[in-house]
Amino acid sequence: MFGGGGLGGMQQTTSYKVVLPFYAYAALSFLVACILLLFHTNLADQHYFFPGTLSITHLMALGWCTMIIMGASHQLVPVLIEGKLASERLAFLSFLFCALGIPLLVCGFYEFNTGWPLQTGAILINLGVICFLANMLSSVVQSKQRDVHSWYMAAASLWLFSTTFFGLLLVFNFQNPLLPKGSVSYLSLHAHMGLAGWFLLLVIGVASRLIPMFLISKYTNRKRLWWVFGLVNGGLITFILMRLAGLNTFWYYVPLLMVLAAILLFAGYCRAAYKVRIRKNVDAQVNISLISVAQMLLPLIALAGILVLKPEHQTETVLVYGFCIFFGWLSALIMGMTFKTLPFIVWNKVYHHKAHASAAPAPKELFNEKIFGLMKKLYLAGFVVFIAGIFLKTQWLLILGASALLLAAILYVTNVGITLTHKPKS
Repeated sequence: MFGGGGLGGMQQTTSYKVVLPFYAYAALSFLVACILLLFHTNLADQHYFFPGTLSITHLMALGWCTMIIMGASHQLVPVLIEGKLASERLAFLSFLFCALGIPLLVCGFYEFNTGWPLQTGAILINLGVICFLANMLSSVVQSKQRDVHSWYMAAASLWLFSTTFFGLLLVFNFQNPLLPKGSVSYLSLHAHMGLAGWFLLLVIGVASRLIPMFLISKYTNRKRLWWVFGLVNGGLITFILMRLAGLNTFWYYVPLLMVLAAILLFAGYCRAAYKVRIRKNVDAQVNISLISVAQMLLPLIALAGILVLKPEHQTETVLVYGFCIFFGWLSALIMGMTFKTLPFIVWNKVYHHKAHASAAPAPKELFNEKIFGLMKKLYLAGFVVFIAGIFLKTQWLLILGASALLLAAILYVTNVGITLTHKPKS
């Protein structure tokens, strides 16, 4: 058992050679994104379609969040579907295409060069996502297990492809009018396909299995998870139809309330699992992941503010909305889950044939807990201070918050490096 809490079934799953590159790439992407944030604290005064904001957003969404989630999915999908990953070759190709495409896309946005860098990057990312989608769907189809977690994985993968393919159309629409309107008009559709369809669905699908596992809780409520699944998908499809129909702002509260209800149901699911847990002492990694569940409500509050405020007062709220998602909810979850999954993967790599040896350390000993604790404090402080800086339009608060986040990213990369380079003691 991993850390006494579960992932023991991962021992016969995907090769570490496929999974670990995703973790390393994501860690470096997070570091670069935090560096860019520190050098572009003026984004609080800019429109969200500002090149610096676009490059940071896509680096966080693709390089940090999507890459590490894709990597973890290759390792965790066998646990979720109680089967095997269909193809490690497809997993490698998904990494290769995305790893090449993301820097091109980010640089294209940073320089706002809508020519070959942006277009080539978008094509490569879509090739990587197609490989990932084919792998996930094939794995689910080949599995004998057809529970709710399989549906979350399949639906999230389809929404990811929808997001990146629509993004590809928007990239080419800059220079060639493929769509009825300009690319900026479709940004909210592109963004929410990814946010609700890819990130929210997959995070709930995976977390609803892993959080009880790590808490050693026997709680499960598949009926509630099916309700969450229906509300998230229903809310997203409703939003897309309303957006395409051009309905006025009032109607957007319908999909917003549907997604809010889904998040509250999921939060209740996590609370119920926490209450009946066998492990009374919850470690720091699970704690920060549970904090991320609470952070899921912040973007919805910001989104409600966007619907209420007049356009001239929406800039700060839109920035807070995006910041709460990528530097808040998703980053907190990833930071916690990294050091629940990565140490086990590396432990399995190093000690798989030495598991009987008494000298083998526990997986949690493969990373530095003091560094993790300091990282957590700096991250939470930086997150709160930067949001305050956006609302108050105070540069020194923005710089202070971005500096704390950068230090947290440095500590995160350091700890990931410590884990990845672990060697057995002689």
